[in-house]
Amino acid sequence: MARPPPRPTARINISGAPNRVKLAPVSQAAPSFLPYGRQAIDDDDIAAVAAALRSDFLTTGPRVEAFEAAFAEAVGAPHAVACANGTAALHLAMLALDVKPGQVCIVPSTTFVATANCARFVGAEVVFADVDADSGLMTPATLADALQRAVGAGRKIAAILPVHMTGAVVDLPALAALAREDGAVLIEDACHAVGSTMDFETGPERVGDSRHSAATCFSFHPVKTIATGEGGMVTTGDPRLARRLRAARSHGLTRDPDSFAQADLAFDGGNDPNPWYYEMAEVGFNYRLPDVLCALGLSQLGKLPAFVARRRALAARYRDLLAPLAPMVRAAHEPAWSRAAPHLFVALIDFEAAGRSRRAVMADLQARGIGTQVHYIPVHRQPYYRALEPDLHLPGADAWYGRCLSLPLFPGMADDDPARVVEALKEALRL
Repeated sequence: MARPPPRPTARINISGAPNRVKLAPVSQAAPSFLPYGRQAIDDDDIAAVAAALRSDFLTTGPRVEAFEAAFAEAVGAPHAVACANGTAALHLAMLALDVKPGQVCIVPSTTFVATANCARFVGAEVVFADVDADSGLMTPATLADALQRAVGAGRKIAAILPVHMTGAVVDLPALAALAREDGAVLIEDACHAVGSTMDFETGPERVGDSRHSAATCFSFHPVKTIATGEGGMVTTGDPRLARRLRAARSHGLTRDPDSFAQADLAFDGGNDPNPWYYEMAEVGFNYRLPDVLCALGLSQLGKLPAFVARRRALAARYRDLLAPLAPMVRAAHEPAWSRAAPHLFVALIDFEAAGRSRRAVMADLQARGIGTQVHYIPVHRQPYYRALEPDLHLPGADAWYGRCLSLPLFPGMADDDPARVVEALKEALRL
């Protein structure tokens, strides 16, 4: 069957209060294709990028620092370092925190492969933690089990990388306490969680303020809460770590006179360094985020409250519509302390009880103009990692994988789109 035409782009009206975010009407022609996610770009974004293109800077320029400062303020972080993408953010955190070959990083198996791969980039070993089968999140119990397996084998734990899966927030205080007991640092993979917040016993917090972690890593891929095309950010409360992150993203270079080791080359008389001078104390990478993409990021960041409100409203509508379908179909669980800015809306479906395969359901939905996706195949089941630990059994990750299906969720959806999706899902499941 031919693919339906692309969906027209809806314009987002963010002039009202966030809980009254509305979309301008979309064409009332035949229903168009709903992908599982897409960016929301408007004329303001296009104008911001055009202005950057007309400026003196396309690569590293003033918009990089402006984006970093604005993002740090948005998430409550002392420092923010922009980089090429979310994977680069994770790799930079490994480098800046001195994770070494032979050390261990603990990673939940329910995540994108980059969370585990960043440890392998620096030669560290990966020990996979299981997740809660209904939320996809690492828990204190699943982390404790992974720590026991790692420490029991006599390996040093360098870092623990909890993932805020779908935008829902893990139990950060409890995971941080376990990390401290074993002398490990906590690195949050928040690539799904731009704009997520949480209410712990100590009060409200924002993902990215890094109160409980050494660093928090974000992604600005087009299907995420805000988009820069490709792009990432690392936030931290440690100024020394921020300096190392900045050096590592740019070949390991520094122009900071206070860090120069070769005064005879750096200074040619006087107190000011030679204007051409820089030093490389360690190897780094070209992980810079260009000025032109930071222009888009700044424009998108101004819409973050509206994007978050719209995603939450759509997710709430999905939950209401799916409630009568339980236990065959249920929305993924979100912990009580979590206030997700949902990147994904995941339905957990008992395909076996329905008598229909996930492949068949996805094909039926596709034929009805609705795109879906699976997030994720457990990373411990990927051939590379399975070869390293072939007998590993993580029932929570397998149970999540066996039931998960990501339904369309993005700000440009119309108010009645969740009902359209759920009705199509009921037909595909023969309910």
